[in-house]
Amino acid sequence: MSRQQRLKLYDFQARAYNLGTVEQINDQWIFFDEETEEATMLDDFIHQEIEVFRLNRWKKGILREPGKINCGKEAIMLRDHDTIRIRKDLIYSLERLLEGVNDDAFFQFVTTLNSLNFSIYDCIYCYNHLSFLSDENRKDGVNFMVFDNQEQICNVQHHFCYYEKVNDRFEFTLNTGKRLVIEKIIS
Repeated sequence: MSRQQRLKLYDFQARAYNLGTVEQINDQWIFFDEETEEATMLDDFIHQEIEVFRLNRWKKGILREPGKINCGKEAIMLRDHDTIRIRKDLIYSLERLLEGVNDDAFFQFVTTLNSLNFSIYDCIYCYNHLSFLSDENRKDGVNFMVFDNQEQICNVQHHFCYYEKVNDRFEFTLNTGKRLVIEKIIS
């Protein structure tokens, strides 16, 4: 699985974006988040990827200055009440963890999480023990993650042992008591 394939899986995650509208107020662009109803200066998202909904489709570009999105060679000027979406950031420790696991473990973890109606963007806590073992030959331990999709909570323990074999075991526990275990061993 290439990095591009992994990123494509990120694109299809639920709740991956902050969705809302923009308005120009006193010569400043303000983003109004649809979910939280919070207002944020669009300046806070300069040089980030942003999408604007135009002609019944999303146009992706980089916010170069408030009110102007560069889409390749084309520049799109924002208008009052345009609908936009901005990709949420992953928790840093989760992002490093996902980069550190092999492709099969990554795919199984993400698809299992999705099957439980959670997204990687629902992560509210991640302890990545693996990141502290970068110089060791034998790496083993447990990572802890907590996900909240506004309806349920999911705790994930990632038991790993990377030595002669690569062993990844994910234990999912929901607040309802439902439990699920998946394991991937590569010799």
